[in-house]
Amino acid sequence: MSEFNISTPEALHGDPFTMIGKEWMLVTAMKEDGSVNTMTASWGGVGILWNKKVAFVFIRPQRYTKEFIDAQEHLTLSFYDESHRKELAYFGKASGRDEDKIEKAGFHTIKENGYAYFSEANTVLKCKKLYAQYLDKECFLEKDLIEKNYPQNDFHMMYVVEIENVLVK
Repeated sequence: MSEFNISTPEALHGDPFTMIGKEWMLVTAMKEDGSVNTMTASWGGVGILWNKKVAFVFIRPQRYTKEFIDAQEHLTLSFYDESHRKELAYFGKASGRDEDKIEKAGFHTIKENGYAYFSEANTVLKCKKLYAQYLDKECFLEKDLIEKNYPQNDFHMMYVVEIENVLVK
């Protein structure tokens, strides 16, 4: 029996500025073969777009997790308490190409209906991809953002995802 209860996006607790920007989140996806990869993210948000409750996340092209996200229709965004800060930092630095970072971190994967997330999470957003586009250098109105954030021109892919379900402990 799962420790999680199904909820709605309206029931999310906490503000997204803290949840994403300060506490961080894991972006996780599973390929058809059942393999899972995850990465820490601190850029993103939630809101309403196209009359849907959405989240948006940004992934650099070189991140291994991007291959998993691109291979499937679904992904999860999961949030943790401060006791998992060390693991979240590790997930942001280590690559799943080089090692089984999920096992090494001691996290336990839950796989269901095309979604993957971790039993250690407090909150999980189960999401369906709606839109993906690379950020375009020509569209930046504040040009110093390019120098500060993209010295290698590795512009993020922005994913807009519909929040289908929220799981909370």
